[in-house]
Formats: sequence, structure tokens, C-alpha cells
Amino acid sequence: MSEEIINKVAQSQLITLDLEEYFPREPIVVFDLKPYLFMEMVLKEKDFRTALQSLDWTIYQHKLVAVTCSSDAIIPIWAYMLVVSYLQPIASEVLFGDERSVQQQLFLKKIEAIPVSPFEDKRVVIKGCGDVPIGEAAYLTITKMLRPVAKSIMYGEPCSTVPIFKKK
Repeated sequence: MSEEIINKVAQSQLITLDLEEYFPREPIVVFDLKPYLFMEMVLKEKDFRTALQSLDWTIYQHKLVAVTCSSDAIIPIWAYMLVVSYLQPIASEVLFGDERSVQQQLFLKKIEAIPVSPFEDKRVVIKGCGDVPIGEAAYLTITKMLRPVAKSIMYGEPCSTVPIFKKK
């Protein structure tokens, strides 16, 4: 009496999308304006320009750079523009924000680049639990992208999903 065990999950033609695969793994270098401020509070244009001109920008060569100011100072917009004018020719990417927010921006950019055509009229499971904290914005973004094309969208693992959307 040996009955064959049938893996119904494998036969279900579900497509599992693991957003963790798109999570940026590249190190992010932070360029903080705080050390260039007088008493960490005031930006003096002449001193700031002189400091930037004398900086060794090669340390940012081919790096992902987060430009921020960790001081609670009012920074004029042109200061960020000036920093980017130095970084843009050498860094691989320059974004505004601290390390965490830049990581989130890069992550969403990678998700938005996922082609949706392979998911057209398919049953898609957006993988839930993982080792990396994905965050709500990523799940919101992928749902907005897949809803117009997918037959159904579920959250979780193929063996235990929460239904999110089903085309009528």
C-alpha cells in the first residue's frame, strides 16, 4: 500500500518572487556635511568651497554615496548641489539621505526595474519571511506593479499564503 506522495505546491504553477534577491548588497559610503560646518551649525560658503576643493575625492571612486547632514543645521540647497558636482563624475551613484534611506531608495529602484511581463496572467506569491527586513514600501511597490498583470497575488510561502488580489 504505497501511495505516491504528490507535491501539489510544485504542480500549482505558482511563481514565487523573493524580493530579498533585489536587496542592495553594495556598501554605501556616507558623505556628511557636518564636519564642513562652522561649529557644526553654520555653513560658511568660502570655507566650504575651499574644503571641497582640497578634498581627495578619489575615495568615492566607483562607490554608492549617500549625501546627508547629521547636524541639525539649515543647509542651503546649493551646498548639496556643489557636493554632487564633485561626486557625480566619479561615484557610481549619488543619492540624498542617510545610509538606511539610500539603501531603501536603491532597493525600490531595483524592484521598479523588474519586468512584469513574466508575471502576466500568472499566480504570484510574494515571499514573506526572510533574513533581510524588506519593509513595507517594497511590498507596496511590487503589488502596484503586479496587480495590473497578474492573475493573482499572494503573500507568504507557497505552502501557506495570504491572498492579496485575484483577477475577476
